[in-house]
Amino acid sequence: MGAKDSALKGVGMSATRWDLDASAVLALNKAEEIATAPLDVASLSHLLDQAVHAEGVEGGKAAFLIALDETAQYDNYNFHWLKAKLPRFVYIDRVVVAASHRGQGLARRLYTNLAHVARAAGHTALVCEVNFEPPNPVSDAFHAALGFTELGRGTPKPGKVVRYLALDLSTNAQA
Repeated sequence: MGAKDSALKGVGMSATRWDLDASAVLALNKAEEIATAPLDVASLSHLLDQAVHAEGVEGGKAAFLIALDETAQYDNYNFHWLKAKLPRFVYIDRVVVAASHRGQGLARRLYTNLAHVARAAGHTALVCEVNFEPPNPVSDAFHAALGFTELGRGTPKPGKVVRYLALDLSTNAQA
């Protein structure tokens, strides 16, 4: 067993809980790292351990979503920005759809499932960030179509500006 295989075994329990293939999630995230953020085995394991919801399509090969709530122990600039503004929320840390599966409604399906879970748990908002600089017009359009609105902007690192978005689950039935 190689070092990578051994490391992946460590994330196995967390991934199994959510019916995800850790290798597939890491590979898909790597392919879209510019739009999301880097993810390694340890970070994936921590995210899945903290998740209130994680879901994949084809085990994470076609698409995946990982979400945390405000109680998560997560050292992330964007998460902390949102935590300072809202008392209760579900934070979409990342949603990734493989290029070969775009346009099939997978992201919408993942968001709809998450909204159902969040509402059932008593959460009132789904929140996320979308790159403003560098721009991510596809994600902007997707979130606008679902009814997300801007809460503010932040600069998590030099050369990167994000828009913080929220969907009010008490009034919005789209997601």
